[in-house]
Amino acid sequence: MVDLWDGLTQAFWLVITLDRELAEIALRSLYVTLTALVIACLIAFPLAAFLAVRRFRFRRLIIAILNALMGLPPVVVGLIVYVLLSRSGPFGVLGLLFTPTAMIIAQIIIIVPLIASIAHQSLRDLWQEYHDLLISMNVSQGQKMRTLIWDARRALLTASLAGFGRGIGEVGAIMIVGGNIDNVTRVLTTAIALETGKGAFALALALGFVLIALTIAVNLMIHWLGQTEREGRW
Repeated sequence: MVDLWDGLTQAFWLVITLDRELAEIALRSLYVTLTALVIACLIAFPLAAFLAVRRFRFRRLIIAILNALMGLPPVVVGLIVYVLLSRSGPFGVLGLLFTPTAMIIAQIIIIVPLIASIAHQSLRDLWQEYHDLLISMNVSQGQKMRTLIWDARRALLTASLAGFGRGIGEVGAIMIVGGNIDNVTRVLTTAIALETGKGAFALALALGFVLIALTIAVNLMIHWLGQTEREGRW
């Protein structure tokens, strides 16, 4: 109970004093996760729309693989990315290991299947409603996909939120490919793991509260955007 109270007190103090180190770690966490989220959405949304619109031989297999990859162990992703980016790996010459870029790559691999699977379910249902209309209009595959993505944008926001929640709370893969280097790759989750290992439970709790606050803030912002659209302000 004392540790919890100390954590609450320290978290409040760090926030109101705008602690430089905490702010740097929090901003780096947001940068890594939001960058990975944007890139993942650019990959997942067209893929989900394509799977909803197009019928081809291995479509069901690809959908099944995407659903299975939703539960992909993050540490395995981290290990694969580590091997690929290490000096002896095929992309070692790029020097990306233990950088924020490596962390972004790992998060993209982790959240793309999640976003694509959730988005596909929404787009598939919408395609059943739009199928006859779009077929009769003789539009191209690209136009069908763009129409579905635009009209399902509120549902896709939910998929994005799921991806953000998965990414911002990731620690295993981030620790492997980022190395938890101070002032370089340390983010909120790895900092929490480090402080807990050192026995600094109060600071770990403080970082945890900040992480929760950031997650809630982003969720509220996206929820507000959805409400704004429904009210016709866009």
